[in-house]
Amino acid sequence: MPPADAPAESDTAPPEAADVPPDPADASTEQAGPPPEPRPGPSGAGTGTGAGAGTGTEDTLDLKLTEELLALIGEDRRRAAATGSASSGELLTDPGTWPGATTGAGVFHLVPVVLERDLALISRWMNDPAVAAFWELAGPDSVTADHIRTQLEGDGRSIPCLGVLDGTPMSYWEVYRADLDPLARHYPARLHDTGIHLLIGGVNHRGKGLGTILLRAVADLALDNLPRSGRVVAEPDLRNTPSVAAFLSAGFRFSAEVDLPDKRAALMIRDRTYRDHL
Repeated sequence: MPPADAPAESDTAPPEAADVPPDPADASTEQAGPPPEPRPGPSGAGTGTGAGAGTGTEDTLDLKLTEELLALIGEDRRRAAATGSASSGELLTDPGTWPGATTGAGVFHLVPVVLERDLALISRWMNDPAVAAFWELAGPDSVTADHIRTQLEGDGRSIPCLGVLDGTPMSYWEVYRADLDPLARHYPARLHDTGIHLLIGGVNHRGKGLGTILLRAVADLALDNLPRSGRVVAEPDLRNTPSVAAFLSAGFRFSAEVDLPDKRAALMIRDRTYRDHL
């Protein structure tokens, strides 16, 4: 996938910190992807995909499926078809069909991105210096458009979404198949692992603990609506302590330090088995 984590803000987020870089909850969260060797995700985000083109990092959508993975996916789809599963033949279900999550901050929905409608807003967020440092998508709208279009025109393993809180678009998310992402080269991935990347847009939504609240909500939505996924994973930059703290507060556990092509990351995992205890 595309960007790395932006800061996912914790309840004690830095003053007006911009979007969780692929880590802190108040900026963007992680990401990954392949050609020139796909990259794992934005270096500052906590959940998500790799950002900008031309950075030499891995890109999820370019990751070639191995024969073993193709066989596993094929078998999985055959089982789904035999049981009449609604997700037969899909890499991910559509987050737009997931119900809203009632949180302490309001009712939250994931709405799949429509490029013509949402590009200007997302590009503005990507040009916030605090976000750009991790997602590397600053510049004209075409830079962000290329990043998003690659996912929209891909095979469905990465789905870009707006996060809408009480009717207001206020964050950008990427929900992706982590086991089909370059990230899977760096940790013991399991079939149907779900990855997330997050970017919180607008300083008025940062520094309020929203990162923790929304990370927990989206992880729970993924586990509720992707029954074959046993866990949700993220790879925030290890230096992004607010983001790592937000993940921990959201029920993720720290699994390991991972050396990715563009950063040293904290591998964060939220297990279905322990979700009621963390």
